[in-house]
Amino acid sequence: MSKKIRILIAEDHQTVREGIKLLVSSQPDMEVIGEAGDGEEAIELTKTLLPELLLMDVSMPRMNGLKATKKLRSITPDLRILTLTRHTDDGYLRQLIAAGSDGYVLKQSAPDQLITAIRTVARGEAFLDPSLTQRVLGGYAGASSSLRGEKKGDLSSREEEVLKMIAQGYSNKEVAARLDLSVKTVEAHKANGMQKLGFTSRIELVRFAVLQNWLSEE
Repeated sequence: MSKKIRILIAEDHQTVREGIKLLVSSQPDMEVIGEAGDGEEAIELTKTLLPELLLMDVSMPRMNGLKATKKLRSITPDLRILTLTRHTDDGYLRQLIAAGSDGYVLKQSAPDQLITAIRTVARGEAFLDPSLTQRVLGGYAGASSSLRGEKKGDLSSREEEVLKMIAQGYSNKEVAARLDLSVKTVEAHKANGMQKLGFTSRIELVRFAVLQNWLSEE
């Protein structure tokens, strides 16, 4: 049997949290290893339970999901963070993307959308709720004309090659194997390329990749 995705749920409403837990636990490839009622508890449980994916609500007491995401990004960079919220405005989207969220799914979406989002984020890809994708890409395209053709930061050919594969959903290990490089070398190219582009999250990279037509290339 394949290894299950180890998930921590951070949601302050117990009824909602229990519903999510029942849904997630019913999946053969997922297990809920812990539950948190606020951002601070989510951080502490992440440190002790070491989940692969954190399903994070935005609006929580003591420390909200946005602040918790920022803090977790600095201490557990490999943790996959999927944001779950009712908010649909652009301000929240921009803040969460900047904070380092790997995915964004609406609470009002169908249950199977949440399951799809978890699987997508867990395998190293970015996920945006379909109802928000066009808005996000449109706002991103209009934010800077340089993103629509002229690449920022003078990426080297190797950096571009690595970032393309990362945007397409390959893990660092998979990129290393395909390009016959060490994982450390791939990580270095990825970090340098992201820094040149001014990106801090995979979602920013994916949106850039869409505008550069990277995702449609073989």
